[in-house]
Amino acid sequence: MPDFFAPCPRGLEALLQSDLENMGAQHVKRTDGGVHFSGDWALCYRANLESRVASRVLWRVSSSTYRTEQDVYKTVFDLQWQRWFDVSNTIRVNVTAIRCPLKSLEFVTLLIKDAVCDRFRAHCNERPSVDTLEPDTRIHAFIEDDQMMLYLDTSGEPLFKRGVRMHTNIAPIRENLAAGILLLSGWKPGTALLDPMCGSGTFLIEAAQMSLNIQPGISRPFGFERLKNFDAPLWNKMREQAVAAQIAPHPLPIYGSDLYGDALKTAYRNLQEAGLDECVELKQANILDIEAPAAEGTMVANLPYGERMGELEELAVLYPKLGDALKKKFGGWTAYLFTADKAILKLMRLSPSRKTPLFNGAIECRLLQYKMVSGSNRKDAVKIQGHAKN
Repeated sequence: MPDFFAPCPRGLEALLQSDLENMGAQHVKRTDGGVHFSGDWALCYRANLESRVASRVLWRVSSSTYRTEQDVYKTVFDLQWQRWFDVSNTIRVNVTAIRCPLKSLEFVTLLIKDAVCDRFRAHCNERPSVDTLEPDTRIHAFIEDDQMMLYLDTSGEPLFKRGVRMHTNIAPIRENLAAGILLLSGWKPGTALLDPMCGSGTFLIEAAQMSLNIQPGISRPFGFERLKNFDAPLWNKMREQAVAAQIAPHPLPIYGSDLYGDALKTAYRNLQEAGLDECVELKQANILDIEAPAAEGTMVANLPYGERMGELEELAVLYPKLGDALKKKFGGWTAYLFTADKAILKLMRLSPSRKTPLFNGAIECRLLQYKMVSGSNRKDAVKIQGHAKN
């Protein structure tokens, strides 16, 4: 039974583990930044198609120890790469290392590439070409101390590239991180969702796709389609079943707004190209002025880190006002604010009921939960889960 590794944004490992277990994965083991698991190729296809939080699905083809660069070369050369993909496929090699005793990771990357090419040359007197931008086949090496694991990438482009949201604004949030935040929030399709700083619409698109049972990978190709063991009939049947299970687009209680008209135009264009424009209601508004679109619901917002809305002084003015707006206008709602700015904890004048550490790439962030109780705008009784800081 093949062994796989699915990396994901740090902080979402438990979600991914549960996701894979529900799909039938075996020998599931969570680690920092991803999940190891075993399963058949149908599971691999399904994980690529359906996982909302995985970044890739990597097939492990080798696990070994090494001491020298020559050990690395020999291990790679001895593998039967020609059994897994055709020499006509272009390749790219990625190396990630922790406490690697070897001097140069660039040289290790070159060694692995040369060993793969030399194996093909020995087999068929031809070698695959390298394409670092859009390769047919991606080879990943993970080195930790004296251990080296080699993987073939079954995803191709990273899974957060859904094939939608082609237009972006400054500082977009990756799709799988946005999906993870929605899952962590406990929001359920059919209940109200508001993103008052929607930017290019990532949260909105993910929420609409969840509501309509649209699988995140339904609109894109995958790396496993270029492997020699690709089971096209199985994959075609899986895709057909996924399409048949989709719900037709219709108006949903999903709302987006942004201060900037250009951002809204981008969000609308992305929703339109994804066939979801009728599902989401958009309006131009300042987050401090917007009214709650329903009596209760979930708010999600990717707050500025200092780049999108100017200097830290402007944010220091925004945060207290945002806390006041939540108290006055969003009783009955739960707000989930995602930010890397630790100053918000002091400046919001609200205590979050939960703080979840997450990483946006290499940036350490927090997902802050604020439960707003109806009636919290009364001067004599500010009822916030946690307490108001004045």
